[in-house]
Amino acid sequence: MTALTDTLRQICGAAHVLTHEDPTTDLSAWELDWRKRIRGRALAVVRPGSTTEVAAVVKACAALKTSIVPQGGNTGLVVGGVPDASGTQIVLSLGRMQAVRAIDPANLTITVEAGCVLQNLQAAAEAAGFLFPLSLGAEGSCTIGGNLGTNAGGTQVVRYGNTRELCLGLEVVNAQGEIWHGLTGLRKDNTGYDLRNLMIGSEGTLGVITAATLKLYPQPAAQLTAWAAVPSMQAAVDLLGLAHQRLGPGLTGFEVMGQFALSLVDKHYPQLRVPLWKETPWCVLLENSDSENEAHARGQFESLLEAALDAGCVTDAVVAENLTQARGLWHIRESITLAQAEEGLNIKHDISIPVSRIPDFVAETDALLAQHIPGVRLVDFGHLGDGNLHYNVQVPEGADGQAFLRDCEDQVNTLVFDQVKRFEGSISAEHGVGELKVGKLPLYKDPTALAMMRAVKKALDPHNIMNPGRVLG
Repeated sequence: MTALTDTLRQICGAAHVLTHEDPTTDLSAWELDWRKRIRGRALAVVRPGSTTEVAAVVKACAALKTSIVPQGGNTGLVVGGVPDASGTQIVLSLGRMQAVRAIDPANLTITVEAGCVLQNLQAAAEAAGFLFPLSLGAEGSCTIGGNLGTNAGGTQVVRYGNTRELCLGLEVVNAQGEIWHGLTGLRKDNTGYDLRNLMIGSEGTLGVITAATLKLYPQPAAQLTAWAAVPSMQAAVDLLGLAHQRLGPGLTGFEVMGQFALSLVDKHYPQLRVPLWKETPWCVLLENSDSENEAHARGQFESLLEAALDAGCVTDAVVAENLTQARGLWHIRESITLAQAEEGLNIKHDISIPVSRIPDFVAETDALLAQHIPGVRLVDFGHLGDGNLHYNVQVPEGADGQAFLRDCEDQVNTLVFDQVKRFEGSISAEHGVGELKVGKLPLYKDPTALAMMRAVKKALDPHNIMNPGRVLG
């Protein structure tokens, strides 16, 4: 493959084509997945600096039927953005393509390149006087291309929707190395198939997203955060209903966190001072964004919490008095995943269930896991407002983590996914399918839907060079 790597160096410059030919070059940042579970080996890591260069790279790879793994910030959790172990795949890193190309205040849009880090996109929107509402724990390192590739969700989906709902246009390089110029900021375009939404969530298996035009929103006049103790998951669902009634579109965040999940944060990050967790099985984090003023927002919140206390779905609550306190509460929520990693190995599940059925799902599945795997520890938390739970299984205390994963991971996944199917849910809400779930998807996805997806893949990528082995295998 020397001829290919030479061609890629001509396209992108020698400094932006990294290989193992140089023994001093460390490709871990591109070859090792974020959870450090799987390490692949790339033929080369290619870092193009423009869409034209991306197209030329894909065209060169297509001519030799060399497969390509598009990669953003490499923060994915399902092994969808690292190469396999063959040493034959190109990792196409979009990290150099970070530009904010345009902001259109009248159209309420911002156009950015795929390698733009989410936090930088948020900052650019804020500097222009607007809000870009996508917010996740990895926002300091994930990129908008990866967010679009996986249709990321985050903490404000209850109000603004997933990344798909925030996108109005895309620029994409297809599997033949041709550029689709689709960056219009149109909210209405009824001229055929919706290629934009087809590409979003496809995990790089249909093409390479190189830029996007995204929706902006006015900055809220006030934003308040509350932390509430609730006596049960059903009480959390009841509180969500009350919050919709009392806050309407002002409800921008609604997160639920189980006691054990919060105990891990308290154990590993005691400086964060987790409130209320010792006295209650569940806590809820709510955010109210108000278009009027802080007094109005606080009045709405206080009215909601009084009604919730009277109804018995809240036993205690605190409202952040300032932005620093609010950020502290959100930091606790975002630290659960890190605390899990500190505690040891675990099995992650990113599932969605109809909100009304989540209490029964959690009760039944908790009991089944405890019955089949003595000592299992359950880290339940997530975006209750949109029905998305991170239903994670922590290795029993004192157990060998690697042995537990080897002996029990498939059993745990099958049990949980069978329950998800029984409750009419999805085995992936926002993380994607990647490689980790590709073998499970045919068991839980409608067969007609799978056949249609395979037909689309075959039509757009007939030689299967775009991120093969992911989503559809």
